[in-house]
Amino acid sequence: MADALFVIPASVLRNLSDKLYEKRKNAALEFEGIVKQLASSGDHEKISLVINLLTTEFVYSPQANHRKGGLIGLAAATVGLTSEAAQHLEQIVPPVLNSFSDQDSRVRYYACEALYNIAKIVRGDFIIFFNQIFDALCKLSADSDGNVQSAAHLLDRLVKDIVTESDQFSIEEFIPLLRERMNVLNPYVRQFLVGWITVLDSVPDIDMLGFLPDFLDGLFNMLSDSSHEIRQQADSALSEFLQEIKNSPSVDYSRMAEILVQRAASPDEFTRLTAITWINEFVKLGRDQLVPYYADILGVILPCISDKEEKIRVVARETNEELRAIKADPAETFDVGAILSITRRQLDSEWEATRIEALHWISTLLNRHRAEVLCFLNDIFDTLLKALSDSSDEVVLLVLDIHACIAQDPLNFRQLVVFLVYNFRVDHSLLERRGALIIRRLCVLLDAERVYRELSTILEGEADLDFACIMVQALNLILLTSSELSELRGLLKQSLVNAAGKDLFVSLYASWCHSPMAIISLCLLAQMYQHASAVTQSLVEEDINAKFLVQLDKLIRLLETPIFAYIRLQLLEPGRYLWLLKALYGLLMLLPQKSSAFKRLRTRLKTVPLCSFNGDQIKQASSGNPYSQILCHSGSQISEDGDITQDNGNLQNGINFASRLQQFEQMQRQHRMLAKSQAQSRISSASLSKVEPKAEPWRIPTSEGNRPLSRSSRRGVGQFQI
Repeated sequence: MADALFVIPASVLRNLSDKLYEKRKNAALEFEGIVKQLASSGDHEKISLVINLLTTEFVYSPQANHRKGGLIGLAAATVGLTSEAAQHLEQIVPPVLNSFSDQDSRVRYYACEALYNIAKIVRGDFIIFFNQIFDALCKLSADSDGNVQSAAHLLDRLVKDIVTESDQFSIEEFIPLLRERMNVLNPYVRQFLVGWITVLDSVPDIDMLGFLPDFLDGLFNMLSDSSHEIRQQADSALSEFLQEIKNSPSVDYSRMAEILVQRAASPDEFTRLTAITWINEFVKLGRDQLVPYYADILGVILPCISDKEEKIRVVARETNEELRAIKADPAETFDVGAILSITRRQLDSEWEATRIEALHWISTLLNRHRAEVLCFLNDIFDTLLKALSDSSDEVVLLVLDIHACIAQDPLNFRQLVVFLVYNFRVDHSLLERRGALIIRRLCVLLDAERVYRELSTILEGEADLDFACIMVQALNLILLTSSELSELRGLLKQSLVNAAGKDLFVSLYASWCHSPMAIISLCLLAQMYQHASAVTQSLVEEDINAKFLVQLDKLIRLLETPIFAYIRLQLLEPGRYLWLLKALYGLLMLLPQKSSAFKRLRTRLKTVPLCSFNGDQIKQASSGNPYSQILCHSGSQISEDGDITQDNGNLQNGINFASRLQQFEQMQRQHRMLAKSQAQSRISSASLSKVEPKAEPWRIPTSEGNRPLSRSSRRGVGQFQI
C-alpha cells in the first residue's frame, strides 16, 4: 500500500474523491498517465498495487464520492494499460461488478460507465466475465433510476457486439442463466432477455435452436404480457425460430411438444393461437416423432376446435385432420387407451363441435385398431351410452354409428341393447326425446329385424311392467311409421304365408303382450284379423282406460296413412275379409261416440261396399244392420283370405292362436294386478297424510257417546250419504 501511495501523488488521490466531477475526471486522466508509464516500463507489480489501492480505499469505501472516484480510476487504469489490461482484469472487473448493486444510483451509473470503458479496451478478453456481467445487466435493465437504465442499455449494446464477434463465448454456460430468468415478469427484464435471444440466434456459430426447449416456455409466457411491444418482440422471436425449425433437418420435437400442449390451453387468446400454430407445424413436420404425444396434443386440439376465435378454430381443425391422417401403429408407442381417455373426457364438453370430433376419433380408432379399442370398451361404454342423451342430433347419430360398429360382435350387440333398454328405463325423457331416433338409426346400421328381436326378448322378461308397456308402445309406433322399417313391415305382412314372417311375428308377440293396442296393431299389420278381433273381444273394463284410448286414437289415425292402404283396399272385399271388418267394428265399439277417432273410423266403415256380400248377407242387410251377420257369426272360422273353414283349434300356419291369446290375457292380468296394487298404495298414502278436520266454530262439539243420531247416521252400513 505504501508503494502505491508513493507512486500516486497525494493530490491525485485527493482529487479522485472530490465531490466535483471535473476534479475527479482530471485526477483520472493523471491516473491514466501514471499507469501508462508503469505499463511501458513493465512494472506490473506496482500496477497491481495501484489497482488494489483503488479497490480497497476507494471502490469499497463507505463514502459515495470515494466509490465514484475509485470506479473512474479503475476505468482510467484499464485505458492506461491498453493491450496489457487483460492480465489485470481479475483485479479490475469484480469491484466494478460489485458496484452495480450499490445503494447510490450515481455509483451504479458510474459503474456502468466504468465497465463500458473497460469493455471497449479489452473486447474479447472480457468474455470470461460474461455470465456475471449478464446477470448484472439483467438487474440494471429494471433499475429504478432512468439514467442508470440508459447507461445499462449502452453497456448492453457494447457487450452484444463483443459477444457476436467473439469465438470464446460458451452458449452451454449461458443457457442455464437465461432459463432461470425467463419467467421474470418485469417488462424491462423481458425486453432485455428477448433482445439477447434474438441477437444470439442471429450469430451463425451459435446454435440457439438446439437449446430452444430451455427457453421456449418463457417466450410463450411473454405473449400474454400487458405490453404490446413485448408481445410483438416475443412473437417475432418465435416466428423466427419456427421458420428455422421448418428448415432444419433434425429437431427435438418431444420436449417442445410438452410445452406447446400446456400453452395451447392458455386463457390468453394470442398465446393459444401461436401454440396451436406451432403444434400444427409440428404435426406436419414431426409426424411419427410425435406419436407418444398424440393423446396430449389431441387433448388441447379438441377444445380449440370450439374456440371463440375463428383463427384458432381453423388451425385446430386443420391440425386435427393432419393428426388423424397419420396411421400410427399401437406396437410403436401409439397409446390407444390414452387417446380414448381424452376423447371420453371431451364427450363431456359443453361445445357440440368438440364432442363431434371426439366421436370421429373413436370411430377412426375402431376402424383402424378395433381389437385394441374393444380392450378398453368398459372404460368408454357408459360414456357413449350417456351421449345418447345429447342435445345434438348429430352427436347422437355419431354415437349410434360407433355403437353399431362395436355391436358387430354378438356379445357386444346383446350388451348394447341391454344397456340401451336400461337407460330408457331409468331415464324416460331419453325414450321420449331420442327413442325414435336411436331405434331407427340402429335398425339401419344393425338390421331392423335383429334389433327388434333382441329388444322383444329383453322386454318379454322386463320386471317393470309400466316401463315395458311404454317401451313396447314406442317400438310399435316406430314399427308402424318409420321408413327405415318398411322391409320389416313387409315381412310381417307375409306372416300367414312366409315362415320368416311368421317367426318374426311370434318373436315380437310375447313382448307386445304388454300393450293391448300394440298387439292389435301387430295383428293388423300381419293381416291376422281374426286374432285381432279375438284380442279386442278379450279386453275387460280395467283395460279400457285413458291410456288405452290414447293409443287407440293413434292407431285409428295411422289406419288413414299410406302404410295401412292395403287394409283400406281390403275393405273393398268385405265378403272376403269379414274378420277385418269385425276387428275394426270391435275397435269402433270401444271408442267414445263423440271422439274424433270414432267419427273417423265410422266414416271409413260407411264406405265399405255392400255389393261384395253374398245373397244371405244382402238379405240380412235389409233388416237394418248390414253387418249383423258378420258381427254375430260364430259357427265357423274365417281364414285370413276370406274362406270359411271348420274350427281347427285356432291353429293357422303353425301358430297356435288360442295359446297366444292366453299368453296375452295372462300378461294383461299381471298389468291389472299391478295397477290395483299401485292404486291401493296411493289410497294408503293419502289416508296417512290426511289431517283430521277441526270442529266448526259455531257448533259445540259433543262426545261420540252422547251425540244424537243424525238422519245419515241411521242409514244402514254401506248406504251412500247424499
